[in-house]
Amino acid sequence: MLKIRLMTGIQVVMMTGALLLASCGANVPELTPTVTFSADQIRTEAVTTFSAALSETAFAAPSDTPVPTLTPVPTLSTLATSTGGVPFGAATSVAPTSAATACYGLTFVSDVSIPDNTPMTAGRTFTKTWKVLNSGSCAWDAGFKFALTGGDPMGSSTLTLPSSVAAGAQYDISVPMTAPSTSGTLRGNWRMSTASGQFFGDEVYVVIVVGGGSAATNTSGPAAATSTTAPATATATP
Repeated sequence: MLKIRLMTGIQVVMMTGALLLASCGANVPELTPTVTFSADQIRTEAVTTFSAALSETAFAAPSDTPVPTLTPVPTLSTLATSTGGVPFGAATSVAPTSAATACYGLTFVSDVSIPDNTPMTAGRTFTKTWKVLNSGSCAWDAGFKFALTGGDPMGSSTLTLPSSVAAGAQYDISVPMTAPSTSGTLRGNWRMSTASGQFFGDEVYVVIVVGGGSAATNTSGPAAATSTTAPATATATP
């Protein structure tokens, strides 16, 4: 391409010179000096034409400037969807499960004395006895507590086991009580605990009617269990 443009420039210069020479007749006096081109002038013209051609070519040619690489926009991580948990403002504390009490169990068997709704006169003393079963896999140790957990104490106090009770054995728990002077149906709830105060097993209760009050109906008495060993009797400490 550049070679063709160079040759074209030279031809233009030569044709221009030929026309100038032809325009001057042989018999016509020469009015103007004949224009002649030296070899240096021809080379200069050719170089000028060649430079112009290079400039046009460079302008038309695509730029070699590298196209900037597009940096990918980082993808925003999706917020995790809540699948549950403690509602805002709710208590988060959970009562721990004690491994020390996992093997202890107590199941109510029957009322040995003072069945539910037994009539009582105010101030009368009596002994409430429950037959229970050690339904756990561990023995109850001497020093375990049988204590009031709610209701009327009826003049009683916490019972401390004087000896251990083997797993699978039935046991009679007896607590001395006194009917209060308050008339009506009275109830006291009791439960076994370890020596350190960790409760376990069924909660049992005593219900008496003092002063001719209306009797309460027991609708949730536990099922009886079959005796497998001779029961023992515990004595409450006043």
